[in-house]
Amino acid sequence: MKKIISTPNAPGAIGPYNQAVIYNGILYASGQIAIIPATGELLQGSLEEETHQVLKNVGAILEAAGCTYQDVLKASVFIKDMHQFARINAVYAEYFDPSWAPARETVEVANLPKFVNVEISVIAAVK
Repeated sequence: MKKIISTPNAPGAIGPYNQAVIYNGILYASGQIAIIPATGELLQGSLEEETHQVLKNVGAILEAAGCTYQDVLKASVFIKDMHQFARINAVYAEYFDPSWAPARETVEVANLPKFVNVEISVIAAVK
């Protein structure tokens, strides 16, 4: 059975989708960008601050589902400019230790929602 996950601690969906869905013990979280949940505004800051906000939003969804970053099986990272990969990756490494980090792909794309620099979605095992 499908279970919808929704939390006020992450940005609300801006379209016909949910923050996350659990199915058969697996959490599928929608892509997150650097929207500040309390205000609904896009964070205006450095690339590093933007990436931190994205991962905090991911973390809020994980927490709402009873998961942690360690439960993440796969992450999809979409970036506007592959030349920014090292800076984004440095922040990402603060949330995912290499000894248990998930599988991941990083893809450069032409544009992202609200023309942000980074969007991250995850798939996690639910405890």
